[in-house]
Amino acid sequence: MPAQHRRKALATLAHAPLLASLVAALATLPAAAQDAQPVRLIVGYSAGGPVDQGARLLSVALTKELGASVVVENKPGANATMAGSEVVRARPDGLTLWFAASPTITISPNVMSKMSFDPARDLTPVAPVLSYYNVLVVNNNEPYKTTAELVAYAKAHPQKLNYGSAGVGGSNHLGALLFARRSGIEMNHIPYKGNAPAMTDVIGGQLSMMLDIISTASTYIQSGKVRAVAVTSPQRNASLPDVPTFAESGIEGLKGFDVGGWYGVYGPKGMSPELVARLNKSINAALAQPELRKRLKELGYEEWTGAPQKLAERGAKERAMWATVTQGIVVD
Repeated sequence: MPAQHRRKALATLAHAPLLASLVAALATLPAAAQDAQPVRLIVGYSAGGPVDQGARLLSVALTKELGASVVVENKPGANATMAGSEVVRARPDGLTLWFAASPTITISPNVMSKMSFDPARDLTPVAPVLSYYNVLVVNNNEPYKTTAELVAYAKAHPQKLNYGSAGVGGSNHLGALLFARRSGIEMNHIPYKGNAPAMTDVIGGQLSMMLDIISTASTYIQSGKVRAVAVTSPQRNASLPDVPTFAESGIEGLKGFDVGGWYGVYGPKGMSPELVARLNKSINAALAQPELRKRLKELGYEEWTGAPQKLAERGAKERAMWATVTQGIVVD
């Protein structure tokens, strides 16, 4: 039904008290949902990874809230900035949104020699989605089982330990670098093109260790393919309750260690405040659906929802934090 006919129909329905709640619900939906046009949710990584996983879980729940299809599109490349560039160029009508992981917002601007847009200037924050943390996993044949034992071993064997990451300047690279600096050890960084090949080499013994997102590492930990040493969160993670935090190690430099990431939804610059508010409300409602909340908790994610300003403030704060860690690191 065309939008103008629908508005007339809704005006007629508004005179029926029993249907007033339906009219109110429909009126709060974005224009994209009222016209039943699909919403594109762009992801800057390949299908099957943790960011894609989070986007697809949200898309199902958000489709229920909007009454329109939310279609995930994978646009990998250039540290996920290709996806951001597509959203920056889109019309600010709410039909093209970016499901962004925090490294592209907070780390990439500090390390990329060429970035086609500025996240703080060229995007509209819409809604925070969730927080995640990493877990340090090691090859089963490594002799250390705790953070303190690992640090002692590294100090006794300088430059012997190798750690992998999804690439230079990524969150698991910089998280491991920050751990090494704060604990006073040196390790060799081996960058890969994604978390999966790095994990394969940890399992095979070509790497000593790596940080990986809890949601994807848990399967390898529970199957006994790798051993978990510590999580990067300030408290233990509900999906890995027996794995201590770095802060529990008793090492002075690791007190208060809190290094995680997050996902958020962004739109192009110039979206109206009314449209942002409606989309934010729908995303928060989607994340409140019991089945989605349960699944995200099972995967080790932590709830992080709220207003667009919450997303903007965290992005700015962490961008400044990573600027000090990334000095001297450049990604072409």
